[in-house]
Amino acid sequence: MSQAALAELVKVQRSAVSNWESATQVLPTMQNLVAIARTCRVSIEWLGTGRGGMALDPEAQADIPAADAELVDAHEERELLAAYRNLPRRSQHLVMELTQALQAGRRKTKSA
Repeated sequence: MSQAALAELVKVQRSAVSNWESATQVLPTMQNLVAIARTCRVSIEWLGTGRGGMALDPEAQADIPAADAELVDAHEERELLAAYRNLPRRSQHLVMELTQALQAGRRKTKSA
């Protein structure tokens, strides 16, 4: 697969793929590693470390909740997620309602 084809499938610039393949020590983010592993149908452990089997086992992946999780890269997102998880269930519900209301208001503003 060409760098351009992989870049398109993983939704990054071709230069990012070139950097990953070069000796510059630029590594893909965990989110990009997951995307590459899925695109190339290889094990993320093998791709990231060279250990384990290369072939992706879809049944094993289905048993791992994190396999379909969105990975959090931004510091602020990690802080928000940690704070949310420490809230009581009722407060989590209120945060969700507030977030949905803010999103709805933002959509109305954009469409106006």
